[in-house]
Amino acid sequence: MSTATAIDLKEDIWTYEDYLHLPNDGKTYQVIGGELFMAPAPLVYHQTLSRNLAFIIWNFVKKHDLGEVFFAPVDIIFSQINVTQPDIIYIAKERLGIKKEKGIFGAPDWIIEILSPSTSNLDLRMKKQLYQSFGVREYWIVDSSEKKLQVYFLKGGSYTVKEVYFQTDVVEVKTIKGLKINLAEVF
Repeated sequence: MSTATAIDLKEDIWTYEDYLHLPNDGKTYQVIGGELFMAPAPLVYHQTLSRNLAFIIWNFVKKHDLGEVFFAPVDIIFSQINVTQPDIIYIAKERLGIKKEKGIFGAPDWIIEILSPSTSNLDLRMKKQLYQSFGVREYWIVDSSEKKLQVYFLKGGSYTVKEVYFQTDVVEVKTIKGLKINLAEVF
């Protein structure tokens, strides 16, 4: 089983400028804390879950004119040494100023990561900590193998204890009032 690996080709830290010069080779590159990570393209089931979620979210957001929804690959530039490519992101209408031509410069309101064998450690630990420290209000981790969802919500600068949902549950999105997602339509 492959995993996302740190690539140490430099003696110093990786920056957003270094990241911009990486090859367009079908792999996902991300910089976390100045360390470069690479993972292969996601599996087909991962992409199916991403499509299902993005479609549900986008239809609701568009219908109610609430902001924008993006899906990978799109760069989220948190700082010069923290650049990620989440699976799905939502930015509220009043915060769309963080959207620029080359990516999202700042913390989106909501990020969804779908676990892959190659990225689970990054998503569950490093990215969770990164998203929390930069103020991402809601963070979802979708576990495709166990068909479950872990939900974290930012309160007082820290993510609250996770809530866990399964394929038969309906989940209310905290950052988008009125949006409820039936997980049977996702998995």
